[in-house]
Amino acid sequence: MQAEVVVIGGGHAGVEAALASARLNKKTIMLCLDFGTVSLMPCNPSIGGTAKGHLVREIDALGGEMGLAADKALLQIKMLNSAKGPAVFSLRGQEDKKTYHEIMLDVVRNQRGLEVLDDEAVEILAEDGKVSAVVLKSGEKIDCEAIVLAAGVYLNGAIIIGDYVKSSGPSGFAPATYLSDSLKKLGVPLRRFKTGTPARIYRDSLDFSKMEIQKGEDVDRFSFMSPHSTFEEEPCYLTYTNERTHKIILDNIERSPLYNGTIKSVGPRYCPSIETKIVRFQDKERHQIFVEPEGLHSDEMYVQGMSTSLPHDVQEAMYRTLPGFENCRFAKYGYAIEYDCIDSLSMYPSLESKVVEGLFSAGQINGSSGYEEAAAQGLVAGINAARKVDGKPPLVLGRDQAYIGVLIDDLVTKGTNEPYRMMTARAEHRIMLRQDNADMRLTPIGHEIGLASDARYARMRAKQKDIERIIEFSVAPLQKAQIAPLFERIGEILPDKAVTFGDVCRRPLASACDVKEFLPFEVDDETLNAAVVQLKYEGYLKKEEAAVKEQKRLEDKLIPKDFDYSAVKALRIEAREKLAEIKPLNLGQASRISGVSPADVAVLIVALKTRS
Repeated sequence: MQAEVVVIGGGHAGVEAALASARLNKKTIMLCLDFGTVSLMPCNPSIGGTAKGHLVREIDALGGEMGLAADKALLQIKMLNSAKGPAVFSLRGQEDKKTYHEIMLDVVRNQRGLEVLDDEAVEILAEDGKVSAVVLKSGEKIDCEAIVLAAGVYLNGAIIIGDYVKSSGPSGFAPATYLSDSLKKLGVPLRRFKTGTPARIYRDSLDFSKMEIQKGEDVDRFSFMSPHSTFEEEPCYLTYTNERTHKIILDNIERSPLYNGTIKSVGPRYCPSIETKIVRFQDKERHQIFVEPEGLHSDEMYVQGMSTSLPHDVQEAMYRTLPGFENCRFAKYGYAIEYDCIDSLSMYPSLESKVVEGLFSAGQINGSSGYEEAAAQGLVAGINAARKVDGKPPLVLGRDQAYIGVLIDDLVTKGTNEPYRMMTARAEHRIMLRQDNADMRLTPIGHEIGLASDARYARMRAKQKDIERIIEFSVAPLQKAQIAPLFERIGEILPDKAVTFGDVCRRPLASACDVKEFLPFEVDDETLNAAVVQLKYEGYLKKEEAAVKEQKRLEDKLIPKDFDYSAVKALRIEAREKLAEIKPLNLGQASRISGVSPADVAVLIVALKTRS
């Protein structure tokens, strides 16, 4: 059997990688342990969220699939952080997880140039330090030129509930038990991480009248190409833990695998178990618990905020203390899962291994957490695997270009000692990296490399021209009589001096909807909103652009791959060791490495000049 690119894994990372590779005209084979694992949502039934919504929009802008599928499987959508600035607005969609899986499975099965195989990869073969083939459990061998490793949490996966430990992948699917040994033989450094999930409760056993209903909003879709269609909305619900919940957990804390030594690996700091929350915040009287439907016709409700690996009897007791859960019946119990993953410092910014040429990796195997982080890496890894086959330079997005760039740069430059989660605070240029302009930032790049379609590019260009038209009109004066009703409505004093359309847009309380009546031409709401945000942030954006230009000077100063840091005696020992380990591509990346000071960078600049 032969392929140009082999993708190992069919989760969110694997699907985006396989689709990207095939759409870039590479003969691609995607391996998955079971067709049921394709784009599986083993944890929360949602797409997006704070910062994650940005990633989905960027995946979509580049020509990826996640946003399109998420829009088709929606149960509810809302904009998070809407009380804050537009830079951190983040879409979050409640999804029908079965429908989402079926949509993605249909897409990969019908993608030209992509073959999907239900088989397990047990060994990666390499010749002269470069990948050459993948050996399957069935005994077959697939010769290839590039591999994308997107095995998620399946490598030596182990489910843990109380004293019960079982070799397993998530949701009861089989683990991958051979590939870790193959990676170790190749010299790829591995580590052990942990994540977890809450119980699923039968819908008809809950009393929703004791909970607070949480409805969605009529807001944007994830994909710039999706129509604003209607869907049958399902509500979510909010309840809280209480003193009884906390007492049951603390009384049984010695039975928790997290606290009795059964689990030794590191879990996600920003998505802790309920046990960890109760122990860490013992002065807090209650914690929010969101109850979310897993599907339009699903009997199961997902209990967000109650991730646990406590024994079954403790789970039953503590869940039944929640308002509305008094008579709850369990469809599935919560569990923790440990798994092998790669040390992300062993990768280049292209997501190619520094150890084995042609081996790319993406998703939770890189030490990240979340469907969106996985899909973003998968898209980049798939693109770069295809470009590797073609002998083209890799796509590397900068921290000033995309949240995807921030995500990957953090992983390969700073590394992570826990499952990495994307947050808006991680992006220093977040005013530039908004959801509303993801298409204008990235669709030209996606179109140039051949992934974003002509239709997508044309839509982006039309939006761009309309925004330019609005910005040009921003200097047009408005009459006091025109704006008086608006100023009264938003509670602002009518100014004495002449006011332009741009001045009105910059008013903190004036929205795109408020100023639409003053435009002498028609534009859609999405375009107008993007233009108004641009006008509001105009001064900040100029400062950001100046900062980016300054940083670009360092990014443009490349460091040869064979540069000998040990020979630069003026560098501190820690800096020498860190630089030699990570092998930064340029001075910009070198400056972001933990343990490398500005003084070290100055020494490095001199050393590079001397060498040249």
